[in-house]
Amino acid sequence: MTSLALVVGVGTGLSASTARALAQGSYRPILVARDISGLDALRAEVDGVALACDASDPDAVADLFGEIDGMDGSLDVAVYNPSPWVRGAITELDPLEVHDVLDVTAFGAFLMAYHAATRMLGAGRGTMLFIGASSGVKGYAESAPYAMGKFAVRGLCQSLARELHPQNVHVGHVVIDGRIGGARREEHPAASNAGDRSMDPDEIARNDVHLIEQRRSSWTWEVELRPWTREF
Repeated sequence: MTSLALVVGVGTGLSASTARALAQGSYRPILVARDISGLDALRAEVDGVALACDASDPDAVADLFGEIDGMDGSLDVAVYNPSPWVRGAITELDPLEVHDVLDVTAFGAFLMAYHAATRMLGAGRGTMLFIGASSGVKGYAESAPYAMGKFAVRGLCQSLARELHPQNVHVGHVVIDGRIGGARREEHPAASNAGDRSMDPDEIARNDVHLIEQRRSSWTWEVELRPWTREF
């Protein structure tokens, strides 16, 4: 039976690298984004499926998993990465934009976990990974929306790991402590791709696959990744 790997929040950066790394293994990627018009090349490259979905919409996510249920294969992996980038002084933030950040980053992560857990518990196995950030461990100035969302994701992962690990469902939280090079520069213009100061998305993806392939006798619930030159 084909092993399906859901990747939510696919663009041109880390999630694309994750899909490629999964495809190099034994998984068929399911690429999910609000707008999938730019995913044709990646979908063909990884021999995957591209599905449009608003990850913060409960009905849309339910429909997404309904489509997955109809595919030939079992959902063995689910990866969640969406996290809108909104920052500014607390008195200058747009409350509606902040609401959207929390909906996508935190509530969307919960929705994926809810539906993925239902399938994985029924199958008796599976892995869920959630992509975090240093802002989910320490809140930076003028970064309240991002910090709130990422702190929530970390709390969700810790709770899920304690609940689901004894039921043979692996939950991992990947803390990205640094700027990601490559295409991510377009999403965060302040990011630097100056050699060792940035992170290679392909290397992060290899760490994701390592977590997925861990044997249950030594599961990791959280890992921090950062460039070797970064102080912490």
